[in-house]
Amino acid sequence: MTFQEIIETVGKVIDAAGVAAIVVGALAAGFFAVRTAVRRSGPVYAPFRRFLGRSILLGLELLVAADIIRTVAVTPTLESVAVLGVIVLIRTFLSFSLELEISGRWPWQKKPETAAAAD
Repeated sequence: MTFQEIIETVGKVIDAAGVAAIVVGALAAGFFAVRTAVRRSGPVYAPFRRFLGRSILLGLELLVAADIIRTVAVTPTLESVAVLGVIVLIRTFLSFSLELEISGRWPWQKKPETAAAAD
């Protein structure tokens, strides 16, 4: 097995882990939401949305890592690096948007003092 084949396999494994993180996270979020709704033990939508958003963020990070590994190690052409740059920009925008939706603040903003003291 050559170095490029090993890196390609590693990239595919990380891709699969990213997809699995999204799918498992969505299923778990759904399970917990249904359980909470059946027990009537609290709000359903906000925790579901937060759990699902975090799962998608984790999956996106893994997918970006896999793209970087495969592009830099396997096909380091100017065209493939440009495509990678566009993919990373799109996924970064999605990550920032999800973070804003989940926490109500941008990733670089500090937590409000009252929330920071509660954590």
